[in-house]
Amino acid sequence: MTKPWLGCLFGVLSLGGASWSQAEDTGPAGKAVTAMENQWLQSQKTNHADLLAPLLADKLVDTNTEGKVRTRAATLANAKATKFTSVEYANRRVTAFGDTAIATGTFKGQGTDEAGKPFDPNARFTDPWVKRPGGKWPCAATHGSTIKKQDRPIARHRWSPPRGRPSG
Repeated sequence: MTKPWLGCLFGVLSLGGASWSQAEDTGPAGKAVTAMENQWLQSQKTNHADLLAPLLADKLVDTNTEGKVRTRAATLANAKATKFTSVEYANRRVTAFGDTAIATGTFKGQGTDEAGKPFDPNARFTDPWVKRPGGKWPCAATHGSTIKKQDRPIARHRWSPPRGRPSG
């Protein structure tokens, strides 16, 4: 006789194991990249682009949320001209693959862009970092994708059948 609760227990444990395997990398590479992502965030919070400069590879490829590709120099110029009043990262995850680590997450901010116009970006980012000889981990590329705002919230309510004509 099989025990149905045993199958349920196995299923629950399997789901738990899947979520654990997707947790942030806590090895040396994951810790190093997480620290650099924190420094990047700090550079935005304090509007201090000099904190960002040592993190970026000389041949950085930056694809912004509008699809424009920028060099390291253009990225740093943009960082100096952009002024944030608030910045936060969420859903951040670092996954290491030997001498490469990928940081992903969401970015939300407010401030003024390089033209002085107000903006409030809400984006998903992907940052690949590559370990170089000597142990440094520069960010080789960065990519942002805008998370579109919904026009209206999705109503979540219980369905009820349409009312017909009253009988009689």
